[in-house]
Amino acid sequence: MKRRVVVLAAALTALVTGCGIRTTSVPVDAGAAPSRVPCTVTADSTPEAAAPGVPVRVFLVCGSQLEAVDRRSPLPEEKAGGDPVRTAGGLLAQLLAEPSESERQAGFTTEVRGPLKVAGGRAGDPAGTLRLSRQPEDLAPTALSQLVCTFAESSAGAGGHSVLLGGPGKYAPKRYRCTTELRERPDSTPPTTPPTP
Repeated sequence: MKRRVVVLAAALTALVTGCGIRTTSVPVDAGAAPSRVPCTVTADSTPEAAAPGVPVRVFLVCGSQLEAVDRRSPLPEEKAGGDPVRTAGGLLAQLLAEPSESERQAGFTTEVRGPLKVAGGRAGDPAGTLRLSRQPEDLAPTALSQLVCTFAESSAGAGGHSVLLGGPGKYAPKRYRCTTELRERPDSTPPTTPPTP
């Protein structure tokens, strides 16, 4: 009986150690899992390529990261009169829309969900402030990251890869930055800095 127990214990040890990977008590962060989706949409395959309007860039989720996607907006920035609020409204509509068939096949999704609107700042807000109909902190982190990077990399941004965002409440707006780290890990909290008056 003892011999059978010893043999069984030896077999279990061989199974556990046989994979060649040593166990460790130290947590290891290897980053996001590799993605098998292409995360690339060819312009020729998109019906949006023939749509009226001008090219705009939005950030969608693909392979657990944010990737820029070129689309055509029915509201050209030139016709918006340089108004960042109208530009932001057009970009928000793009983020709320379901990805096209070609975008879905390439692995793109969006975490931005309605109802959600964007308006200009109120009295006392720094110039260029955008206010959402929900507090930015109440949005899902990935959805907020999409908004931050899409707005920050457009004429609706506040310069320096940043955007001034607030919500409907009395809280002061914050300057959110779109960084490389945020694009790689959009489920993290976007970095903020106090807005300059």
